[in-house]
Amino acid sequence: MKTIKGWISTAGALLALALTSSAAQAASVDETVNEIFAMSTGWFVSLIFSPFPGTSFPWIVGWLVVAATIFTLYFAFIQFRGFSHAISLVKGDYSDPNDAGEVSHFQALATALSGTVGLGNIAGVAVAVGIGGPGATFWMILAGLMGMASKFTECTLGVKYRNEYADGTVSGGPMYYLTKGFAERGIPGGRILAVLFAIFCILGALGGGNMFQANQAHQQIAGIVGDFPGWITGIVFAGVVFAVIVGGLKSIARVTEKVVPFMGIMYVAAAIVILAVNYDKIGWAVGQIFDGAFTGLGVAGGFVGALIQGFKRAAFSNEAGVGSAAIAHSAVRTKEPITEGLVSLLEPFIDTVVICTMTALVIIITGQMMIDPATGNYIVEGGKIATVGGVSGVGLTSAAFESAISWFPYVLALAVILFAFSTMISWSYYGLKAWTYLFGEGKSKEVVFKVIFCVFVIIGAAANLGPVIDFSDAAIFAMAVVNIIGLYFLMPIVKRELQSYMSRLDSGEIKKFK
Repeated sequence: MKTIKGWISTAGALLALALTSSAAQAASVDETVNEIFAMSTGWFVSLIFSPFPGTSFPWIVGWLVVAATIFTLYFAFIQFRGFSHAISLVKGDYSDPNDAGEVSHFQALATALSGTVGLGNIAGVAVAVGIGGPGATFWMILAGLMGMASKFTECTLGVKYRNEYADGTVSGGPMYYLTKGFAERGIPGGRILAVLFAIFCILGALGGGNMFQANQAHQQIAGIVGDFPGWITGIVFAGVVFAVIVGGLKSIARVTEKVVPFMGIMYVAAAIVILAVNYDKIGWAVGQIFDGAFTGLGVAGGFVGALIQGFKRAAFSNEAGVGSAAIAHSAVRTKEPITEGLVSLLEPFIDTVVICTMTALVIIITGQMMIDPATGNYIVEGGKIATVGGVSGVGLTSAAFESAISWFPYVLALAVILFAFSTMISWSYYGLKAWTYLFGEGKSKEVVFKVIFCVFVIIGAAANLGPVIDFSDAAIFAMAVVNIIGLYFLMPIVKRELQSYMSRLDSGEIKKFK
């Protein structure tokens, strides 16, 4: 008996030693990977996110905002003219079930939204308001409204130049309209741009659309239940994600059409409750937003700081111009490309104008940012506004929610987990379509990518790979460089499609099916 007890004791000691050793080795591996990535890809990250000389304004944000402005003017403010018709399309009023495609207008919108609505709406907005003040909210809304025109342009092209296969599946997105659209117009270089976009898309899908989401979800769960190994979260998430994505886009759409409305309504409802509790401060908060937009209200960077933070948050949140959403919207059941372009313009509105604005209002109205009673200006410390408890990012949003109802941080944690999950399954589809563009269609090739994607879910939850995530974020915005070049060359085709569709709609040739 003593011998058995001795064996058990020895085995326990060895197991503890092994776990300690493996943890140390994991940390060492993290550090090694970080160093290698930082040295080999740091230049690329710096290139994509570098600011204009003499400013702190990233040129990539300017690239997106200028494009959104051009498309807004070129299509005569289509985001406002087509808004009501877009809602009718989402409701299914003009949907013909016999049209080619895999998903409905609503499912395509939900899938694309699940890829953009995420931690950026919760933590990113808090960072923007914490640095740029309430005025950043105004510029965020403006950039979101203009970004609707970018989504309209890329998603119309996504449907027009998609590949439709005999089994009913569809492949579309910038890879296809860069190749086919450029060829149609006799412009060289389309294939090169398409390959570059596909490579960046795969890298972005595995990193920012996967590892980062898994990592943040684990941190939220650990914050509630206590610290535990990240690989456990990773395996659970990987299993659930694989169960969804193995069924293809229809399976993804069935999940997102339920999860996205639920998580969106849950989050917005919680914000509305807080606004209702503090209803007497709403007028003051709106005044802070408008005053801060043009005066800076004494925050770091003043007016320019507010503008930069607002534009940056909108660009990073709704991804208008990045081209990712065009991949999801391409699979819609329709024979009219313009219809999905119109539906897609609702995406930045919901993501940025509604959800991001709700986050900003909750933070402003609950008084989490400290004001100097003598001057009426926000107290700035270390380049950002001082907050109650010194929190920032998701912690600031959580504190704002908790100030109204003590258990609201649990609602926020659930929202973050759902946002992370939905983002992962949407980006798995984006990465898959880029993968099949490069390596060819086929079930076996699809399964290979899906397995790789799920392995990266586990790595992301368990590891601390800062430079890897930075690189993948840079890859996502490198997609925008390639995509917008293509949109500039192809926007006359979109205009022709729009004029044709609107004239037939006005004449009554296009009729409702309901």
